[in-house]
Amino acid sequence: MTTGDARTSIRVGGESGYDVIVGRGVLAELGDAIGAGAAKVLIVHPATLGAKAAELREALSDRYQVLLAEVPDAEAGKRVEVAAFCWQVLGQADFTRTDAIVGFGGGAVTDLAGFVAATWLRGVRVVQVPTTVLGMVDAAVGGKTGINTNEGKNLVGVFHAPAAVICDLDVLDTLPKNEILAGFAEIVKAGFIRYPEILDIIEADADAATDPATPEFRRVIELSIQMKADVVSEDFTEQGLREILNYGHTLGHAVEHAERYQWRHGAAVAVGMAFAAELGRLSGRLSDEVADRHRRVLDLLSLPTSYPAGRWNTLLATMQRDKKARAGQLRFIVLDDLAKPTVMLAPDQSLLFAAYQEIAS
Repeated sequence: MTTGDARTSIRVGGESGYDVIVGRGVLAELGDAIGAGAAKVLIVHPATLGAKAAELREALSDRYQVLLAEVPDAEAGKRVEVAAFCWQVLGQADFTRTDAIVGFGGGAVTDLAGFVAATWLRGVRVVQVPTTVLGMVDAAVGGKTGINTNEGKNLVGVFHAPAAVICDLDVLDTLPKNEILAGFAEIVKAGFIRYPEILDIIEADADAATDPATPEFRRVIELSIQMKADVVSEDFTEQGLREILNYGHTLGHAVEHAERYQWRHGAAVAVGMAFAAELGRLSGRLSDEVADRHRRVLDLLSLPTSYPAGRWNTLLATMQRDKKARAGQLRFIVLDDLAKPTVMLAPDQSLLFAAYQEIAS
C-alpha cells in the first residue's frame, strides 16, 4: 500500500496484476486507466447515475468514442437478459478486443460489467469504478464476475481481472447512511478474518468510522481493500486461501435468495457472520469473547444478526445448491480465533440447526 496526500495505491498481484486507487478526485485518472489502445469505451451504469455517467462520457470524449449502457440497479441488473443487452450494444458499435468497458455503479453493476467484459470476444479490458462502499471494498476488487439465475446467486460467472479499480471517495458523500452501513458488513468481515484494527476503529467510534469525511472511514476502507488484495494476489481463482472471503456468505447468500434479493447484500452477510460465529462457538473452535464480539460490532452498525426461526429448511436447501458446496458437502468458513479463518467441511446437520437456533428470531 503506497499512500500520498490525495491517493492511495493498493497493488493486487498475480498474473494479471493491477492497482486499486483510493482517494478524492481520483476519478480524473479514468482515462489513463483505460489506456491508449482503446478507441471505444462502453460505460455500464444504473439509471440513478445517468447524469454522472454523461459527465464521464463528456470528460472522456476527447480521447475515445464513448457509449452509455443504462442497466437496472442492484440484483435486477445481474440477469442474462441484461448481459445480452450489453452484448447487443457492443456488437452494434463494432467493439473490438482492444476496446474497453467501464463498470460505473454499485457491486451488482461492476459484477455485470466485468462479466460482459470477460465474455465479449473472450475478454476485453474493464476498468471498475465502484460508487458504493460495498463495491469498493468487495465486489469491484478481485476479478470475480457473475450473474444470477432463478436457482441462485452468482451461479454463472468467470474470473476476469480488471485493468484498474478507481475508488473515488467523493462519490460516497451523497450516499444515504443506510447504504453506507450496508456496505460495512464486508468491512467487518475483513476485520474478523484478517485485520482486527478495523473492529477496534468501529468500536471506538462507530459514527466516525462510517462517515466518509473522516480519516477513520478511509482507514477501514483501505484496510478492507488491502485484505482482499492480499488474498486475491495469492489465490485468484479460489483454489485455496481465497475461500476465506466467503466468511458469512454461505448462509448470507441463502438469505438473499429467500428474500428474493430484496435484502441488501450486507444485511444478509451480517446474519451469515452471526451464524458463522455461533457455528464456531458450538463446535468448540471459537471463544465466547470473539463470538459475542460479532453481535456487538454488527449492532453498532445497525446491521441484522437474526432471522426467522421457521426458515431453516428453506435456507438449508438453498445452501446445498450453493456453488461453495462441493460433491454435495457443505463448506463453511469459521474462525478458530480472531484473524484465524478455516474451513469447516460437511458439519453435522444437528450442529448447523443448533447454531441457527442461536440467531433465530
